[in-house]
Amino acid sequence: MKILKYLFLFALLSLVALTVFVATQKGIFDVERSKVINSPRATVYSYLNDFRNYEDFESWSVEDPSIKMTFPNKTSGNGASFYWDGVDGKGNATTLKTKEGESIEQKMQYDGTQADVSWTLKDTLNGKTKVTWKAKGTMSFLFKIYTALHGGSNKVIGTIYEKSLANIDKNLDYETKTYAIKVDGLVKKTETPYIRQTFTSEIEKVNKNARIVIPKLIHFSETNGLSASGKPFIIYHTYDTKTGLAKISICLPINKEISISSGSDILSGKLNGFDAVKTTLTGDYSHRNEAIAKTTAFINNGKITPQLSWSHLEILTLSKLDVKGSSKLVTEIYFPIIPKEEPVVTQPVYSSETQTQEQEPTQTAPVVKRKPAATPAPATTTPPAQEEEQSEF
Repeated sequence: MKILKYLFLFALLSLVALTVFVATQKGIFDVERSKVINSPRATVYSYLNDFRNYEDFESWSVEDPSIKMTFPNKTSGNGASFYWDGVDGKGNATTLKTKEGESIEQKMQYDGTQADVSWTLKDTLNGKTKVTWKAKGTMSFLFKIYTALHGGSNKVIGTIYEKSLANIDKNLDYETKTYAIKVDGLVKKTETPYIRQTFTSEIEKVNKNARIVIPKLIHFSETNGLSASGKPFIIYHTYDTKTGLAKISICLPINKEISISSGSDILSGKLNGFDAVKTTLTGDYSHRNEAIAKTTAFINNGKITPQLSWSHLEILTLSKLDVKGSSKLVTEIYFPIIPKEEPVVTQPVYSSETQTQEQEPTQTAPVVKRKPAATPAPATTTPPAQEEEQSEF
């Protein structure tokens, strides 16, 4: 009995000593981990900038499927946020400031533990990205006890970061390398009324800009009693790979033609029907250039004449607003072409008088003259895409 009493007292004293030790600590932590990710910087930044992806790479979330994450309407960019709730506690994170393709600053809170979190991205050799993940803050009393029992805050938080960075690399490697390109061939694109915003953009930022503009177009259509009649699309008036710039119109198809008063940053228009070569890209936008190259090869091999007054059209069949995984994106690409004219075939014209003279019949018969068959005038067609470019832009 005395041994048990001594053991109990020893355990109690140890607990008191630990509590006193923990209570006297400031509970400040400063943790940093880095890893080279096998993906381009723009792709990594886009992935980290969207909180919807965090449940797929945060190690504590991946290892504990009971954690429930909640996402508001805004999950990327400044002001984005998300919340989680699990058996070990509740937490939330908010994005405070972003620098496109370079850094993200966030604020995180977890059951009394608060931290300033930052992500820094830098290019490395062979198109890879070095990601540095930092966290600096103060721990709650319970978290101080937990870290004290498990080797300290640097080890506990650092291990979480190391596992999460490995998950980021693995996930992005799959998402960016899983794609398919199919040249569907010749199609006819029907006319479409739409509302739009037109501006010049860096090519690599076109889809980022689309995620900003499309919700504005949807809000405008709903406010003015319009109905969307299909998926958003992007008209590329120019596409300059040397400068990396493109003049674009980000459009939302609507159910009827409208007129918008001057002064609005949202305008209306109509895309006239046109002949095109269609290609479907399933996967990350980074494979767009390959899809364009295959389409161009199809046009050249088929001796098809492209319509050069504008570049091409992309329909965002499944965009980042619809799915979070890049491998699930679907983009339909239409390159305008000039349709081949069908040869005009006319019936031969015969004259019975000429026949009788040539054949010199022995009997005299009445001569019947037939009117020559009318020859249709060749049709003059202005390519629809060219009409659109002249009338709208």
